[in-house]
Amino acid sequence: MAGINRDHPSGYGYVVSRLRAMENRLIDDGVLQRIIDSEEIEGALKVLGETSYSAGLNEMKSPSDFDLLIENELLNCYKEVSSFVPDSDVVALCRLPYDFHNVKALIKNLIQVKEGAERSYRLLSNLGSIPTDVLILAIEGEDYKLLPHGLDLAIPKCLSAWEQTRDLQEMEQLLDEALFKVIRDKAEALNMPHVSEWVRIKTDTENLRTLYRLKRLGSETAEALKFIHKGGNISPERFVQIISEPVEGWGRFLAASSLSGAFSSAQESADIENTIIDMERVLDEFSVKMLLSAKYDAFSPSNVLLYLCTKETEAKNLRIALVAVANGTDKDIARRLLRHVR
Repeated sequence: MAGINRDHPSGYGYVVSRLRAMENRLIDDGVLQRIIDSEEIEGALKVLGETSYSAGLNEMKSPSDFDLLIENELLNCYKEVSSFVPDSDVVALCRLPYDFHNVKALIKNLIQVKEGAERSYRLLSNLGSIPTDVLILAIEGEDYKLLPHGLDLAIPKCLSAWEQTRDLQEMEQLLDEALFKVIRDKAEALNMPHVSEWVRIKTDTENLRTLYRLKRLGSETAEALKFIHKGGNISPERFVQIISEPVEGWGRFLAASSLSGAFSSAQESADIENTIIDMERVLDEFSVKMLLSAKYDAFSPSNVLLYLCTKETEAKNLRIALVAVANGTDKDIARRLLRHVR
């Protein structure tokens, strides 16, 4: 019923107790440091074998298959949490970006196939809420009417835009717009204030990431506006006002906003490349840490988001660490890229 505060709905006491037990499986910074210190990928995987990832290691055909190992662990986490969370859309908020990633990959491949390329599904992720074979059949068969999350309308709109402009960037922008709308709609329908606030913060952090990238490309205010999403605490119009300013001054312009805490954790620099690298890490940490207050409430559904986002951060950190070892990347550089959210 509208107007009822559902940040404490019945049934979440059990959910939170399950999540607390699952936290014992999360990898700590000490393990990540040992992985980075490994001289070769086999040694790094041996360290990983001491964790909850050990079962998946037995299914690896090659040490280079660690991406699949990480994805499978995250997928199993989503499935396990979904099995005991009463509101499935809380989990869907984390899985929806993978659905839209898959749609982008399939549409791009469909376009390439029409131009003579071979079909390829290697970029698809199993982490979405829609099975990949369902998406493949729908998009390649041009039958979208049964697809959820507004994709039945978004996909034809994107393909129509492509036919008119041949602009992949515009097509991606339309899908991103559809993604943020469905996330916003699901959060509002859940009527859980803290969850809705997290979605607004996530929207703001993604908008800021986009703004940094547009700044690097030299975009103007009018051009940038179409890439900034609605639904955050900061209006798109306010965001784009700062694109003409030097990046080292952006923190001052947004000091009174919901992102002020993120800027306080980042070092200001006139070097846009270093700033983007630093802010990518800081914004990832910021959007998770704003959920930490849920740990003090044993009945808050935000604990679901906190656990899943922490697990996603773990996956990102593992990928950074293992890629660094496999490629012989400087260990200090790898450590700089790690996200710290616990």
